[in-house]
Amino acid sequence: MTTFDDKLERTPAGIPVSLQPFFQEYVLEDLDPERSAFTVMERTLAWGNLPELRWLFAHYGSERLAEWVRQAGWHCLPRRRLKYWLCFFELTDYRRGERIWPH
Repeated sequence: MTTFDDKLERTPAGIPVSLQPFFQEYVLEDLDPERSAFTVMERTLAWGNLPELRWLFAHYGSERLAEWVRQAGWHCLPRRRLKYWLCFFELTDYRRGERIWPH
């Protein structure tokens, strides 16, 4: 049985080639999904489509992604995506920074 995300073209390291627009300052083929896990999770959670997100969950697992959102999401994700992933993972105890403005 093949799934829709099995049809994703991937780099030799296994990262979907369709994520290339979100890694413009990198050579995607040179990225290792483990050594660059922080960046791969950040960019895919922020901008990935459904097949790319399926790949992300299959590769890193829900627990690791939830922990990433808990620790780094506030600093790295656009606000709308952060709110989505906080609801998705049902997180209330996430790390927050301080904003310059109180609103």
